[in-house]
Amino acid sequence: MVIRNSDREWINQRAHETGFDLAGIATVPEARTTAGAQSSNRFAAWIASGRAGEMEWLKRTDSAGELVRGDLRRSVPWARSVVVCAINYNPDASLSTDAAPTDGGWIARYAWSGRTHDTYPGSDYHDVLLEKLRTVEQTLRERFGPDLQTRCYVDTGPIVEREYAQRAGIGWIGKNACLLNQSLGSWLLLGVIITSLELASEAWALPAADRCGTCTRCIDACPTDALTAPRQMDASLCISYLTIEKKGTIDESLRPHMGRNVFGCDICQDVCPWNRRAPVAASDSLPARTELINPSLDWLGSMDGRTFNLTFRGSPLERTGRKRLQRNVAIAMGNSGDLRYIPKLREWAEGDDPVLAEAAHWALDRLKEE
Repeated sequence: MVIRNSDREWINQRAHETGFDLAGIATVPEARTTAGAQSSNRFAAWIASGRAGEMEWLKRTDSAGELVRGDLRRSVPWARSVVVCAINYNPDASLSTDAAPTDGGWIARYAWSGRTHDTYPGSDYHDVLLEKLRTVEQTLRERFGPDLQTRCYVDTGPIVEREYAQRAGIGWIGKNACLLNQSLGSWLLLGVIITSLELASEAWALPAADRCGTCTRCIDACPTDALTAPRQMDASLCISYLTIEKKGTIDESLRPHMGRNVFGCDICQDVCPWNRRAPVAASDSLPARTELINPSLDWLGSMDGRTFNLTFRGSPLERTGRKRLQRNVAIAMGNSGDLRYIPKLREWAEGDDPVLAEAAHWALDRLKEE
């Protein structure tokens, strides 16, 4: 089965009808091609440098010892093309770099998942996008027949989504290592449908042109110097990694630079000129929960297990868990300079969670230095 221009346009229309803001399709390069080899070698070098930190799933290898994510055909041999769909998550709300309440922490914009109904507080974008992808997937099966092979992923598959988004013409990879679209900026969540459909040469999309120019605002603004060069990130230094993925204690030298971030970080996106121009047009499927915008550190720090579960059930924060979130809150309290956090920090310092206790001791020492 071969995709031609008319098919590509039809796929784009089905994706838009399902609620996606952008869509495209890209061919899966073979390992022996220049594009395939460059992608595989680039990913292998990044892993070998240790910049993936403790994210072991990125380092998974196949029986031949090759990195699974280095080449999509290693794990999905029948893969020939990838439908990439993107949805805008930019609500009309403040940026992390704007003036904020003195007691406000910061949760990354993508995790402000809205309420779906009164008894279900969160709505994880993984679930929202996957449901939409499966609708598009069903239309593909109806058009191309039962022999079509497909597989849907939202951040969980052995694929570097942004590379395929770039090949599909959706956007370019910016100097902050995020996918950037000229109209919507980088406030994009990606989902992919891997297919066995071959792309005719006439249906190949041109990769989006790089429009970062000489701008380095994202690199200059990164508090932990995680952006080591244009389009090169040391994830082990990134605040998003430290607050979401990193288990146990966080390197003390990095803590002062984490500021008030308690789940993720938006700084490199907030300073991007393309995002300043991007329209406020978040998908109705992902409305923002107002209580997660500049959330009170007191509120986050006071949650017991039941309250955390009720508040973040179905939300991206659920996976990180209460203990890790409160470790981050303790660090943010220490960075705040606000002495009214001392009683809570003392309570944590005397508690039975060694990681939280250590972070609380550090925060208390930092407040005494202010």
